[in-house]
This record gives sequence, structure tokens and C-alpha cells, in this order.
Amino acid sequence: MKIRIATRKSALALWQAKHVAAELIKLPDVSEAELVPMSTKGDEILDRSLQKIGGKGLFIKELEIAMQNGMADIAVHSMKDVPAEMSTGFCIAATMTRANHRDALITNGGIQLNDLAKNALVGSSSLRRQAQLKMLRPDLCVKPLRGNVDTRLEKLENGDYDAIILAAAGLERLQLENHISHQFSPTEMLPAAAQGVLGIECLEDNIELRRILKSLNNPTTLQTTNAERAIARVLKASCQSPVAAFATVKDGALELTALVAHPNGRETIKDSINGDASEAEQLGEMLAFCLITSGARELLDSIEALNE
Repeated sequence: MKIRIATRKSALALWQAKHVAAELIKLPDVSEAELVPMSTKGDEILDRSLQKIGGKGLFIKELEIAMQNGMADIAVHSMKDVPAEMSTGFCIAATMTRANHRDALITNGGIQLNDLAKNALVGSSSLRRQAQLKMLRPDLCVKPLRGNVDTRLEKLENGDYDAIILAAAGLERLQLENHISHQFSPTEMLPAAAQGVLGIECLEDNIELRRILKSLNNPTTLQTTNAERAIARVLKASCQSPVAAFATVKDGALELTALVAHPNGRETIKDSINGDASEAEQLGEMLAFCLITSGARELLDSIEALNE
């Protein structure tokens, strides 16, 4: 079988698609894997925040249309960018082994977080990162930062920002890890749900393709991804909501921690749960309801009202 991979044209998206292509051609049922590069609305509109133009789902809509129209068979995504509720008719057929889950601080000259000047300007469009950064350094000023990895690094080097925050996995995949000044531990900054995970999307009714792709699943990553994404789904959080979730599995036991925080860092709700990893999604749902009981829904509603 020949498999066509719809992908965005950024260096990171192409790396991810090529990585999946290399894994696919190792499979006995796959004779060829071809990339179908495409531009998405999320890539083209850089002068407005994602919240204002429709969220991170804009990065995958055109790829889904290509699959519907028969121009492509699959799409590869960073799972942290995939909405908790999948588009009708689509599914994540494979969840690949998780790479680095951490957020990375990048500064000129390798300056550490505590050594940044008072009121230093930090670039990040993620309210999740902003909230947790403010919890660590309330004085810092966080401003939006859009564009591909190279564009963001260039803005830092040009002095537009004193520091920026990116996903460590993306930098490592592009062999740009030398730019990292500090990697935040989960106790410092909880990652986005499924950060560092690559997922393969296809049409839900393509049973034969789903059978082939299933062999690329990493069972442990699938469990942690299901647990973490259940948090966002139950909370009805968008990819830009200040919601964080991180799960680990050890000896069949899953530990999950989740956080909802105001972007100013002054109001936070955080909780954890432990249980059997085979019930990963249910554990995520249970923890989400605990957060709701503690006021998470009201907090998210108040934040969304500010961004309207």
C-alpha cells in the first residue's frame, strides 16, 4: 500500500512527516510513503492570536479536507495541537512513542530564569506557559509570539524579546537543542496534554489503513495521552486554554497531575490522581471532575470572557 501524508510546510512539520514516513516503510504492508506538503490558515495568519482566528484547529483543517477529498491518506500532528474533540469522521489511528515532554526556556547568552532582568520581556502565545511563568516570576512581561521555530528564534536574536519558551521536543527534532537555556521540570511548568507526542490521523472508516497504522502505537504513550487529553475534553478546554496535564506510567500504575491557572499566575487549581493504567481515560475524566468541583470551569469561563 502507498500512503500519502498531508503535512504543513514548516521545518518541524516536515521533520515529523518524514519521521513517520520512515517508520511506515518498515511495515510489510506499506510499499511507499509520500509527503503532500500544504499551507494552512494557521500558518498564513500570523498577525492575530490563535484565539481570535479560531484556535489551533486551523493548523489541521486543510489537512483533513485533503484526506476527505482523497488527496492524502493520513496527517501527522503534534498531539498537543490536536483539539480534544476530533472532527467528525476522523480518528487518531496511532500514538507514537513520546519524545521530550518539557517546555524549554531560550535566552540570549544562556541566561537562566532567575537571572533575567526585572520586567524582562518573554515571548509566548500559550496562556498555559504564561500562567506558570508568572507563578515562578510574577514580574516578567509575557507578549505573544507566533511563527515557526526559526522565526521565533530569530526574533529572540534580534532583541525583540529577552527570552522565549518553546517545546523542547521541537527543538530537539530540528537539532536546535543547543539554544536551550533551561528545561522546566513538571513541578516548575506542567506541559500541555500529550506534549512531545506525534499522532497519526486518518478517516475513521478506513479500517484497513487503521489496522496498518495501529502497529505504530506505543502502548504506554497511548495511556498517558488518553489520560491527559481527557482532562481537556471534560473541561471543554481549547488548545489555547491555560490547562496543563502530565501523566506517567510505572509498573502498570498511572499518575496524573493537572492544572488550571489564570494567565496572571495568581489563581490556580491543581490536583493529582493515581490508578490502574488500563483505566487511563477514566482516571483523566475523574481528575477533570475534581478540578471542576474546585472551580476550574468558572475560572476558565472568566478567562475566556477576557479574551472575547
